[in-house]
Amino acid sequence: MIDQPQTDARPDFGFDPDTNCWRVARAAQLALIVDGEHYFKALRRVMVAARHELLLIGWDFDFEIEMLPGQSDADGMAPDGLPNHLGDFVEAVVERSPELHLYLLKWNGALLVAPGRLLPTAALHIFGSSRIHFALDGHHPFGACHHQKIVVADDTFAFCGGIDATEDRWDTSEHLPHDPRRVRKDGSPAPPWHDATSALTGPVASALGELSRQRWERATGEALDGPGQSNVIPWPDDLEVGLRNVNVAIARTEPPFEGRPLVNEIERLCLDQIAAARHHIYIESQYFAAASVCDALEARLQETDGPEIVIVNPQAALSTLEDQAMHVLRGRMIARLEAADPGGRFRIFHPVTSDGGPIYVHAKVFIVDDRVLRIGSSNLNNRSLGFDTECDVAFESEADSGDGKDDEVKKAIARFRARLLAEHMGVSEKVLAQAYARTGSLVAAIETLNPPKGRGLRRIEQLPEGIVGGWLADSRLLDARYRPGEATETGRGVRPRHVAIVVGLGLLGWLAWRAWLGRDAASDKGRTAQRQARSRDRP
Repeated sequence: MIDQPQTDARPDFGFDPDTNCWRVARAAQLALIVDGEHYFKALRRVMVAARHELLLIGWDFDFEIEMLPGQSDADGMAPDGLPNHLGDFVEAVVERSPELHLYLLKWNGALLVAPGRLLPTAALHIFGSSRIHFALDGHHPFGACHHQKIVVADDTFAFCGGIDATEDRWDTSEHLPHDPRRVRKDGSPAPPWHDATSALTGPVASALGELSRQRWERATGEALDGPGQSNVIPWPDDLEVGLRNVNVAIARTEPPFEGRPLVNEIERLCLDQIAAARHHIYIESQYFAAASVCDALEARLQETDGPEIVIVNPQAALSTLEDQAMHVLRGRMIARLEAADPGGRFRIFHPVTSDGGPIYVHAKVFIVDDRVLRIGSSNLNNRSLGFDTECDVAFESEADSGDGKDDEVKKAIARFRARLLAEHMGVSEKVLAQAYARTGSLVAAIETLNPPKGRGLRRIEQLPEGIVGGWLADSRLLDARYRPGEATETGRGVRPRHVAIVVGLGLLGWLAWRAWLGRDAASDKGRTAQRQARSRDRP
């Protein structure tokens, strides 16, 4: 655990429903889960224990993945005696519980991202149990996406975080360079993948169930009654409880749509966290491109006694276009923050494996001192703060609780931050805590333990700006957002007209190419006829 210097004075901070969160509810038990190996184990146990209602709200579901890679027997069964593939497992779970209804809500655009998943999805929907309900969520502005990752079982147990039940998400915390279990369905190796989510029980799970049913109704028009009967889901044996009886805030991003205003609670909570920081801000995110967050961090770096800021990102995006759209923006923000940082308090890293290969960062974690921890689906980009549908959960230490709970929460936050950093550098939490105690600095502790080769954190290398990257960064075409008071009709992001323009240009290019081929063919035919005529005229 990292113990930080204590101070009596703190900036004002608090969860404020309808401002920086939707609701605050009690968690009877709470755990923070790092990486897919631990998540999928816990997910299976919770789903099997559900008796009345299972809500799976996600960006994507791939029903052909093995939930526990490398653990199937000859019949495709996992060690718990149930099918290892997600689709078969879902059917088995519903078959075991005659009163269970399972609802799967998936972003409709995911079918465009991975059209090959349509067939197994359709097969589950058409040929599976009538108590398996599947819907595609298109209830958002054009170009936006449904990005929440929530699972709720019987309103008593919930997961909320960044891990989707889809391909590439499984990995161990060791992130072995060539783990044979980390493989895609086509046999190709999947990249090392770092991710995180949370597990919660009690009233906060019920609140997440209510939020999920609201999302289902908005997407489908169908109002769900909820599980009705009470069923306490047992806590998984191998999942360590991090906290008990703690208040948890639920924060959302929802774009304006069909007369509803923008909800940007996550952005407000993020800015409140930055303002409250005294010692350090630790962030893990898939992207770093949010303009409002960059402004706030820049202001804190310009303070003579402001906090240290450590960000962990992936070195590269999952595609060249994504790199051009997002990481050119990131490069500009890094340059701004470094220019505003005369004290050397800012660092942005990417993690690598023991052989120096990149580990992709998909986790979305935001920790301020030992005061506030937020984890969820939102990234640090404009889309997550004002365009896509997101859900985060957060908890804080309450300085004036007077019952010892404050110290317990502070220790849990410090322990989770140490857990993440220790994983990235391949050391124990104890070693990390000792380095921090010696240096009194998060940045210095990282740089003391960071080896030049092997497992560790490496400084982000900025991409050069090309014509395409510069235009995407300037236009924010793929990282658009709405501002408070704006309506959907203002046309943020990729719009139908943009698609029409691209399709039209593609069609014109194809016609031009066909015309060019036709001209060449005609020319070749003419030359051939001339040669044949000359051949006939020869004596």
